Amino acid sequence: MGLWTEILDLLFPPRCAFCRKLLRRGESGMCAGCEVDLPYTKGGGKQKGDFVNLCVSPLYYEGNVREALLRYKFKGATANAVVFGRLLADCAREHLAGEYDLISWVPLSGRRLRERGYDQAMLLAMAVALELDDVAVEVLKKNADVAPQSETGGAEKRRANISGAYETADPELIAGKRILLIDDIVTTGSTFSECARTLGLSGADSVVCAAVARSRD
Repeated sequence: MGLWTEILDLLFPPRCAFCRKLLRRGESGMCAGCEVDLPYTKGGGKQKGDFVNLCVSPLYYEGNVREALLRYKFKGATANAVVFGRLLADCAREHLAGEYDLISWVPLSGRRLRERGYDQAMLLAMAVALELDDVAVEVLKKNADVAPQSETGGAEKRRANISGAYETADPELIAGKRILLIDDIVTTGSTFSECARTLGLSGADSVVCAAVARSRD
């Protein structure tokens, strides 16, 4: 550990991404308690959806997981991407091995990106790719600034809200490829489905997805 890192740790002690307790020496990203007690899904929390072969998630979207993701998504806690990416990579390694050729993410619209200052799904995809000794590449652009899915309502309204919102960034890149899409949260799955539909229309062979957390059935 370098001197500068030690100084930063003294001034801003690292905290658990989930419960916010100070981390002890040897802990990285999350404390030993959360590592044991987080609401882990069983069997990768597998889901299927329209145009999506399989979606996996290591955690349920509740309690400290929900609070941690909200801090990450809306309050600039971008360092959480590292521990989230590690959890996602472990889940993908166990349940999606051999199912994809490219790693990418569900993009923000240009306006939302300017407001937030960062694309949380892109950071996650990069963290996942790093853990998997791979790279993340852009395959989609969001060409419509629609209302946030969390404010839209039920599954039907969410599907309608997101319809036609994405376009393929480079059709030649994805032609015949199997894509792994990364996002932070999956609830109804309508966003993943619309992204997968768009990729399929542009020539992708198949789409699998992974999110840090999912809602319970």
